[in-house]
Amino acid sequence: MADPKGFLNTPRQDWPRRPVGERVRDWDEVYVPGALLPIISEQADRCMDCGIPFCHEACPLGNLIPEWNDLVSREDWRAAADRLHATNNFPEFTGRLCPAPCEAGCVLAINQPAVTIKNVECAIADRAWEEGFTPPRPPDRLSGRTVAVIGSGPTGLAAAQQLTRAGHTVAVYEKDDRIGGLMRYGIPAFKMEKHHLERRIEQMRAEGTRFRTSTAVGRDIGAAELRSRYDAVVLATGATAWRELPVPGRELRGVEQAMAYLPLANRVCEGDLETSPMSAAGKHVVIVGGGDTGADCLGTAVREGPASVTQLDIYAQPGVERDDGAEPWPTYPKVYRLSVAHEEARDLGSAPAADADARLFAASTLRFSGDEDGHVGWLHLVEVDALRQPVPGTERTLPADLVLLALGFSGPDRTDGLVDQLGLEMEPRGTISRDAGFATNVPGVFAAGDAARGQSLIVWAIAEGRAVAAAVDRYLTGSSRLPAPISPYDRPMTV
Repeated sequence: MADPKGFLNTPRQDWPRRPVGERVRDWDEVYVPGALLPIISEQADRCMDCGIPFCHEACPLGNLIPEWNDLVSREDWRAAADRLHATNNFPEFTGRLCPAPCEAGCVLAINQPAVTIKNVECAIADRAWEEGFTPPRPPDRLSGRTVAVIGSGPTGLAAAQQLTRAGHTVAVYEKDDRIGGLMRYGIPAFKMEKHHLERRIEQMRAEGTRFRTSTAVGRDIGAAELRSRYDAVVLATGATAWRELPVPGRELRGVEQAMAYLPLANRVCEGDLETSPMSAAGKHVVIVGGGDTGADCLGTAVREGPASVTQLDIYAQPGVERDDGAEPWPTYPKVYRLSVAHEEARDLGSAPAADADARLFAASTLRFSGDEDGHVGWLHLVEVDALRQPVPGTERTLPADLVLLALGFSGPDRTDGLVDQLGLEMEPRGTISRDAGFATNVPGVFAAGDAARGQSLIVWAIAEGRAVAAAVDRYLTGSSRLPAPISPYDRPMTV
């Protein structure tokens, strides 16, 4: 470390956000442009260069965090970019979208605010693009082997880039009209502007990766036919089978799934639509679900100008400090966090019936009721205890012209026929079954990402993509020099 007392002398300082009143009027990223670089070298200098850096263990990618922190503190940006890309294909994605379990595992976080690892990562990635440190890396020679990657989310793109660079001819199949999966249509632009995605796609094209959009394997092209065309197939379709809310009134119009709502707003930003047909403008909106997807709906609704917007979380409000007994360091703790969307809703007073940041905690939906035309108008809820049992006498009603269900996902969507056409074995929880080498029961077909692991974080998705690429490379050639950061059975640190 450049300054042995950096963590003692320099307080944590995060990337400043634009004022709420300014940023909710557009879809640009919420951070102040250019405000990160002036502070990031000192922030990187807070890294302690621990003898045992638990940030490595907390991150499935195995990012070389102390190394690139030290290089940034010395402003050696090229070397920092090399170290960063050695373990992560898309650090500008994770630097913006990952909840940073690495920071929860930072040794400094035992009794001080953690190093701003996520901000340092983002600064390196952005500087690398500005300085031209990320040129395309096409292979020196081709192997003559072909691979189809189905799905273009972070897992599919990471697998495709690794396999392309290893010399294989790779084609990525995507059912939507643009590449990117949930990063394209599920993540709002205020969290990550899409030009970050576009330049990575262009880099991959220059390296030789081919892309096939508007092609749903299993529907537009038979899964067995596709398998016959390629030497190997990687299934990276994600976990897009959304969970339902089986309560009375679910059939009313205006009760929608979050992942039907978010893509429409993203299409407005892409220029495909003038306005979203599901816009929250002027409506009383209730979001059922307290996770990241619910927060994305909240920030999107706030920008569309609702009459009100409230988010329901079935869990009790967590404390602001880590519970060392239940979630000791270095595990990722469940603590009260204020996302950019909650900050916006709080400052704008968007949820007069809820707590200060638009969330109602320990709240469970009982039923919906509507008007004579079959449109939702009210959501009936009840408070619940620690066991999620209703508390008598706590029933209440919220006005609801638009209800968004953000309850998570159970596994890959099977309506396109892909799973059944290939005859894939499935796990009881709805994910694709695979062995220790990422291989399914169908020879030459591999599964990775949320489709096989279940709903997870973007760092796990990229780690899965890199690991499955090594497995496919080994299957095709007998050996592989590609890194495999995780196995299919690895899981986040828990007690």
